[in-house]
Amino acid sequence: MRIHITSVFVEDQEKALRFYTGVLGFVKKHDVPLGGGARWLTVVSAEQPGGTELLLEPSGHPAVPPYKAALVRDGIPAVSFAVDDVQAEFERLRGLGVEFTMEPTRMGPVTAAVFDDTCGNLVQIVRTGP
Repeated sequence: MRIHITSVFVEDQEKALRFYTGVLGFVKKHDVPLGGGARWLTVVSAEQPGGTELLLEPSGHPAVPPYKAALVRDGIPAVSFAVDDVQAEFERLRGLGVEFTMEPTRMGPVTAAVFDDTCGNLVQIVRTGP
């Protein structure tokens, strides 16, 4: 069994697509209109175009806004992305205007930082090991 698709709820799919591709560097994989303005919109890592897809899923379900608000209020990231160098990625993203809620922090064998994806979510970047 492998992870094929995972999702993150976004308030505006077009805005999310711009952020996840233009700022984070992901690549659009699928963009299929579903009606009512919604799309099956996925992105993948430029480093692994055949890898796990991230669905930029509309936040239309009534349970989503309170769920997302609770996660943000409690500082819990909705998704976590692996990077080779958290400090370098922090500097790159901060230079692009990304707002961090947690600067790079070493926690045992993990270094992590958390930022706002401008779409209602906190996102963690992480590196394990030395």
